Amino acid sequence: MSQSMIAHPVLPEQVSRVLDAVADGAAPRFGIVAPGGYGKTTVLREVVRACEDAGITATTVDDAHLLPDAELLALRARVERGDGAVVVAYRPWPRSRALSALAESLGRVRPALALEPFTREQVRAVLPAPARAHADFVHRQTGGVPRFVLRFTGITAAEVPPDVVASFRADLDWLDVDVQKFLLAAEAGAALRLDLLGGLLGGDVDAVGDVIEAGRATGLLAPDGALLPVARLAVAELSRTDRRIAVRQRLAELQLRSGGPVLELVRPLLGAAGPEAAGAEAAGSGAAGSGATVAVAAGPEMAAAFQAAAAEALPADPALAARLLAAVGTPSAEVAVRRAVACAMAGDLDAALRLADGVISSDPAHRGRAAEVAAIALAHRGQLARATELHRWSPSSTSTAFAVIGEVGTGRLPAEPLPVAPPTMLDGGASLMAQGVLESVTGSATTALSTLVRAAGLLEPAGSAVLLPDSPAALAALVALHGGEPAVAESVLDRAVATSLGGALMAVRHRLLRAWVAMLRGNLARARETLVALRRTGRPLEPRDWVFAIALEVGIARRNSDLATLRRTWEQACEAVLRHPVDLFTFLPLGEFAAAAARMRDQHRLAPHLAEARELLHALGDPPLWGVPLHWSALHAAVTAEETRAAEEHAASLAAVADRSRYAGVMSTAAENWLDVLAGRVDADRVEEAARGLHAVGQWWDAARLAGQAAIRTSDRQAMVRLLDCARLLQGRPAGGTARAKAPEPVVEHDGGKLSDREREVAELVVRGLTYKQVGDRLFISAKTVEHHVARIRQRLGCGSRAELLDQLRQIVG
Repeated sequence: MSQSMIAHPVLPEQVSRVLDAVADGAAPRFGIVAPGGYGKTTVLREVVRACEDAGITATTVDDAHLLPDAELLALRARVERGDGAVVVAYRPWPRSRALSALAESLGRVRPALALEPFTREQVRAVLPAPARAHADFVHRQTGGVPRFVLRFTGITAAEVPPDVVASFRADLDWLDVDVQKFLLAAEAGAALRLDLLGGLLGGDVDAVGDVIEAGRATGLLAPDGALLPVARLAVAELSRTDRRIAVRQRLAELQLRSGGPVLELVRPLLGAAGPEAAGAEAAGSGAAGSGATVAVAAGPEMAAAFQAAAAEALPADPALAARLLAAVGTPSAEVAVRRAVACAMAGDLDAALRLADGVISSDPAHRGRAAEVAAIALAHRGQLARATELHRWSPSSTSTAFAVIGEVGTGRLPAEPLPVAPPTMLDGGASLMAQGVLESVTGSATTALSTLVRAAGLLEPAGSAVLLPDSPAALAALVALHGGEPAVAESVLDRAVATSLGGALMAVRHRLLRAWVAMLRGNLARARETLVALRRTGRPLEPRDWVFAIALEVGIARRNSDLATLRRTWEQACEAVLRHPVDLFTFLPLGEFAAAAARMRDQHRLAPHLAEARELLHALGDPPLWGVPLHWSALHAAVTAEETRAAEEHAASLAAVADRSRYAGVMSTAAENWLDVLAGRVDADRVEEAARGLHAVGQWWDAARLAGQAAIRTSDRQAMVRLLDCARLLQGRPAGGTARAKAPEPVVEHDGGKLSDREREVAELVVRGLTYKQVGDRLFISAKTVEHHVARIRQRLGCGSRAELLDQLRQIVG
């Protein structure tokens, strides 16, 4: 107890009443009972002081539970005779027969004072002024036990200082071994598990009960039997490491035998060092293999416990599962495969491939499952052809289904029908995925999309607990985007993100495809936010995700007429295409790259990949669903490169399948209108109809661009105004240019009405550094018109130089 506590103790009301009675001359005879640290010594000292002030001679005994029976019986005899004042303080345990007799005798005179922990208000009153701001934290940590509260008098933040933890060493060291084991079991969360405690302590129920009562008497436990937070921290840090590990291992073995969860018992064992573990950790370095050095599981029971803990951890934390499996001393091929699965689900594909390859080359019994894991990892790496070969090596029905997806994706129709899938969630989902992909090239796009959406719904309950080469949500989104159903793509991707379908390994793909929908709709800011958020994670993207991310970067720059960013990104785009072989599921980024290549006058670098894509489509029978978006992108590339013949060829390809689907018909009509607009033949009615058709199938930016380009190429003033209004509306901007988009107006200084609304739009883009052509593309006007606007602005503001003009414009538009 501190001196301040002794001088100005915070006493319960019942103690104050006793002291008042002593002050009135009543000789005290009672007991004080409470666990350690509850203030028995302080109360006893106050009784002695009150007796001295009142001139009463009193016999006071502290820690009476430690006295021999003879002394306790002598004290009882004195109480029974009524021979003066007797006050005895003791813990509720150990409770000898002699102490019970003494307590009974004292209780007949006056009920024992049972001390309680401090309330929050009492904690605040005890702490010095600087520490009172953290009184609630102290109360939560200590449970209000007075001795522990006083150890926090120097606290300066809501955290447990090291010296406070160290102060518990004296409380723990003197305890006998069984009580220390019980406290370690309580630290592990097993304080109320009598079955586990019996196996740990090696005693019957009565013996275990005695140990529990001894633990409660220390004051380290809350009323519910759990360790106080600060005591839990102290037990974990101050107990002998070997004893703590031994207790955890024993509890895990006992829990495993009873069929209960073991993860929370085993997890702390990963922090224990071992020379063999260091080697295992080094061999499995990576996202799932890094972290604290792990302990090697000793004995078959602990190895089984680590494996059971890994199975519990896998759905929510596959990286932890991989580390738990790495802790198994001499892993079998089965454990190696399970660890490869965990590494893959955690995103550590290097470790997954390394582990799976080792099993494939050495263990025939587990070769098939290892091949499936390696195939899934390679699919994420963009090696779809090699992944398909490995899937064919695996006998599982899921691998058979995934192999069909890979075959179609690489331009091969499967020779055999799909086998009947077992009635499990994963097998059923994989089978529907294969059916949907196959239907997308041989049958109806609507049926394909419906099948893939159903596959996504079937696997949603599994969430992050499944390892997939691709998710049904991603495949459904690709089919929807290729078929002009962006709303369906958006919906299925949102559900996949909400349910964590496919776990961390699929999360990036879902977000990138969601950003793709935003880009097609002209919401370039939202698409850009996704890319920025992915960069902030600091984790490199796998090739399949990287090719989509770079394509988004290129697509956003192209739509913003941001030639500087396009130039800066183009080399990465070329590298992404080289790293990722062409397959059916990367036609969207390939189309973006084709349009960008034309803008960069670098078509020859992409020509072999586009030729390969055309060969892939031809091998599949030229399915319109997958071919239409690629022809549309190639049309724009030809328009940009001013290659009229190539543009006509792609328009003809679109016209050939115009009757195969609504989307194909819309794109074919739009292509015809583009050719007419470029030739100077602008029919406002047909252009507006085509633009609105593009908008209806999710191509919002393309719709606005078609109407805008037609507007600046027509000589009919009325048609021009009408098409410009149409372009603004389709782009999500009000018609007539009289209002701005919903973003906050960045004006910081009024111009006194000198600039019109259109001139202010031009001024803002010029200040941002865009060229006249880029401004024109953004506002659907010609570069010459932008130049005229700038000249008028300069004249109205009376600027003598361009530098002066830019300075004034910055003040006007911010």
